[in-house]
Amino acid sequence: MELLSQILAIVIFVVMFIAIISDKWHRFIPALIGGSLTIVIVFLIVMRSPESVLNVLSFGQILQPAFWVPGGGHFESSGINWQTIVFIGGMMVMVEGLGEVGFFRWLCLRVAKLVNYKVVPILISFMLLSGFLAMFIDSITVLLFMATVTIELAHLLKFDPVPIIIAEIFASNVGGSATMSGDPPNIIIGTAFGYSFFDFVTNTGIIAWIGMIATLIFFYFAFRKALKASQGEVKAESYPEPGDAIVNPRLFKINTGIFAFVVLLIVTHAETGISVALIGVIAAILTLIAGFRNATHLIKRVDWKTLLFFIGLFVCVGGLEETGVLKVLAQFIADVSGGNLMVVIPMILWISAFASAIVDNIPFAATMIPVLRNLASSGLPLPTLAWTLALGSDIGGNATPIGASANVVGTAVAAREGYPISWGRFCKFALPAMIGVVALCWLYLIVRYA
Repeated sequence: MELLSQILAIVIFVVMFIAIISDKWHRFIPALIGGSLTIVIVFLIVMRSPESVLNVLSFGQILQPAFWVPGGGHFESSGINWQTIVFIGGMMVMVEGLGEVGFFRWLCLRVAKLVNYKVVPILISFMLLSGFLAMFIDSITVLLFMATVTIELAHLLKFDPVPIIIAEIFASNVGGSATMSGDPPNIIIGTAFGYSFFDFVTNTGIIAWIGMIATLIFFYFAFRKALKASQGEVKAESYPEPGDAIVNPRLFKINTGIFAFVVLLIVTHAETGISVALIGVIAAILTLIAGFRNATHLIKRVDWKTLLFFIGLFVCVGGLEETGVLKVLAQFIADVSGGNLMVVIPMILWISAFASAIVDNIPFAATMIPVLRNLASSGLPLPTLAWTLALGSDIGGNATPIGASANVVGTAVAAREGYPISWGRFCKFALPAMIGVVALCWLYLIVRYA
């Protein structure tokens, strides 16, 4: 029965992955179907284990005080990572509030004005802005607003926005790898292993910004001639004013203050002893109170489909974990590497990078969490494995239009506005840049940890 349950768990997981990649349905649909099949077929029919269902759904953890205020320790959880889901959901509410008052559009226009609306400086400054914002808020949200404003400026200033959008996508994923609250894989890794914002900053943050500098140089030389050639003549009086983006000045100031306060909570959560889930709840409550007249609209604007996707995904991964499949995978990696960190680091890094280039890096990172736990139980250092997975999945996701959620969002916005980005054009620039930055990460990880 054990072998049958493992085979079925693998089949359900693989079919779910294929359905997600096919992009015929929103990804939450195959994830929820896969999760439901795992519960019914694998846990209840084959394993006859209601305990496995409870372990994976793990509703009880939300009721535990340590889930919200773990203090100086770490709240251990299994199955659905409710810390990740609550945190991302709360941040979504806050980000919607910021978007409603024009914060992101104001910020982009302010930066564009600082560089006198010149297209090559816009490329550089928007890359830096994407990377910086992605350190604190979801890179999906960063690209949604950055791509929209880039296209707006492209219409006004008469240049091709596609090179800048590709560069923004890359920069947001690289910048997001620097912190726990950046790319979704880092949130999953951080909440699973109890790492703080500063744990990421002092480990992945260093190489992330070295990689950002290398990325800036690469895209500058790759795009400057094309961008200069594409920009037309525009009268200065046609340039948009940043202040025009502010919809409600009073609410703009309040929501900006909330954003600053939440960033402070994220940065200091290891010192305050509160969980990221509680920070997400605080962000949502403050935003809803500030805009109470618009609260229902903000809640409706939350991307509930993505949260459902996470739930279904965690259940499918739980199926692989409960049946022992991921223990087998971890043992295989340990046997092949001989437990040598010099071998394990490039294995995890490059497998993560190229796997994340083919499939969304969120499900891949979630799948690897139990694998890393099992590898650590054999004597390998868990923190080093975690930083390797984070860098590989975050930066590797840059290589293709479907490698990370930010890529999907950025290219979708461009296509909707009449600027479709083909696989060939995207990969021509993103793939070599990804290989170069991952190679830098490999060197960094070996020198620092091996």
